[in-house]
Amino acid sequence: MQSQKNHPQPFSFEFYPPKTEEGAANLQLVHTKLAEQNPEFFSVTFGAGGSTRDKTFDTVVDIQQKGIAAAPHLSCVASTKENIRSILKSYQEHGISKIVALRGDLPSGMMSAGEFRYANELVAFIRQETGDDFEIHVAAYPEAHPQASSAAEDFKNFKRKVEAGADAAITQYFYNAEAYFYFLDLCEKNGITIPIVPGIMPITQYAQLFRFSEMCGADIPRWLRKRLEGFGDDRTSIQAFGLDVVSDLCQRLLDGGAPGLHFYTMNQSAPTLAILGNLRQ
Repeated sequence: MQSQKNHPQPFSFEFYPPKTEEGAANLQLVHTKLAEQNPEFFSVTFGAGGSTRDKTFDTVVDIQQKGIAAAPHLSCVASTKENIRSILKSYQEHGISKIVALRGDLPSGMMSAGEFRYANELVAFIRQETGDDFEIHVAAYPEAHPQASSAAEDFKNFKRKVEAGADAAITQYFYNAEAYFYFLDLCEKNGITIPIVPGIMPITQYAQLFRFSEMCGADIPRWLRKRLEGFGDDRTSIQAFGLDVVSDLCQRLLDGGAPGLHFYTMNQSAPTLAILGNLRQ
C-alpha cells in the first residue's frame, strides 16, 4: 500500500455512550489509544428516541475536556424545540463546536417523531438558534436510506440538509467504493461542495455485521458475504480477511479523493488501529 504521507486527510472516530461502569472503563482505554492517532474529532451517538441523552452529554463533555474535539449526535426523534435549545446551550457552555444532526430512528412502539420530522428541519433550527457557532455534520447514504421511496428522493432529502446549512456529511458505511464515487459525482452535478466523509465499519464478526446491515440498509456485496459465510465460526480468519478488505477499501477511497475517514469503532480500538496501521505501510 502507498504511504499515508500521501494522504493528509483527517480521521474521526465514533463511540456509543457506555451503559455500565465496565463499559465506561473500557471506553476510557479505547479513547486513550485512539486519541494517540490525533483524530479530528470523536463523535458520540444518541440512542433511539433520545434514550441515551444524558450519557451522550456526559461522554461528550469528558472527551472534550481531554483535549480533542467531540461531536455529539442530535436526533429529531422525540425532540422538542425547547429541549434541543437547552442541549445546544449546554454544549456551547462546554466549548463543544461540532454537532452531528440526524433524523434518528423511531423506537419500537413510539408513534410520534417529535417536533422535527426530518434532519433538514433540525439543521435549520440549529442555524436559526446558534448561527455559525456549530459545525454541523449530517448523514449521507451512497446506497440510499433503507426507508427512502427511491434513490432520487433520498438524494433530494440530502440536498435539503445541505441547503439548510450543513457543513459536512458522514456516510453510512458501505463496502462498494463505486457507490461512494457515484454519490460524489451526483453531488458535484447538483452543486453540492461540502466534504462527504466515508463512514468505515471494520469487519470483526459476520453475524453482527449482517444484523447491523439489515437494519441500516448497508449492502454486503455477494462476493464478500459468501467469503465471510465460508469462514463459519473461525473468527480469526474473519478478522484477518476483514482487515484486508476494509484496508483496501480505505486506501481506494483516499486515493480517489475522499476528504477523510470516519470509523464506526463499536467502542473497540484494535480493529481501527489495525486498518490505520495498514494505511501507513
